[in-house]
Amino acid sequence: MTGRIHSIQSLGTLDGPGVRFVVFLQGCNLRCGCCHNPDTWDCAAGTETTVEELVNKAVRYREYFGKDGGVTLSGGEPLLQAAFAREFFERCHAEGLHTCLDTSGSVWNDEVKALLAVTDRVLLDIKYTDDALYRKHVGCPLQKPLDFLAYLNQQAIPVTLRQVIIPTLNDSADNLRALKTIRDANACVDKTELLPFRKICQVKYDKMNFPFAFGHLPEPTKEKMAELEKILAE
Repeated sequence: MTGRIHSIQSLGTLDGPGVRFVVFLQGCNLRCGCCHNPDTWDCAAGTETTVEELVNKAVRYREYFGKDGGVTLSGGEPLLQAAFAREFFERCHAEGLHTCLDTSGSVWNDEVKALLAVTDRVLLDIKYTDDALYRKHVGCPLQKPLDFLAYLNQQAIPVTLRQVIIPTLNDSADNLRALKTIRDANACVDKTELLPFRKICQVKYDKMNFPFAFGHLPEPTKEKMAELEKILAE
C-alpha cells in the first residue's frame, strides 16, 4: 500500500512522548486560520511512499526512542489516509514501536476505527470551545472532534489534548474553563498542552501566494500563556 507523504522528521521531540520518528502526511480537509503547514493542504501533492519504505526508515532510529518514544503520524490530516496509516501502524507494532496519531478528529469512518485499534496514543486538537469559531476558523463543527474524543474515551485510548492559544479568539479564561470541562469529562485525557500561536509560517504563505488568515493577529505573551496554564491547573 502507498500513501502520500509531505515530509519526515527523524528525531522529533514535540509530537508525542519521547523521541519520535514523525511522518507528516499530505492532504488536509480543513483550513484552519492558524495553520503552519499550508503546503500540506493539497491531497494530490507530496511524495508517494510505500508502508515498507516508511517502516524501514523508522526502525533505523529505534535506538534513539528509549522506553517512551516511537512513531507519530501527523499532517496535514492523517485520517484522510486512514487505511495507509493503519497498515503502517500495524507494521510498527510488529517491530515493537509505539504509535501516536496527531489529528483534528474531523474525519470518521470504518477505516478510521480500524486505525484507532492500532493507535497507542492520540494527540487531539481542540482548536476552540465555541462552535461558531470552529465553523468560521476551522471549517467543521466543534461536535466532530468532541464525538471523536468520546470514542477514544470509550476505547480507553490515551489522549493528549492540545490547543493553540490565539489572542482575541481563544485566550480567555472562559475558553480555558470550557477546555477543562472537556478534559475532565474524558478519563482518557492524561495530558493537556497549550501551544502559543506563532507566525513564523508567514514565509510559507508568501511563497505560495496564499493569504495568511491570522497574519494580523499578535502572538501571545509568555505572561498570558502562564496565566492560562494556571487556570488549566486549578
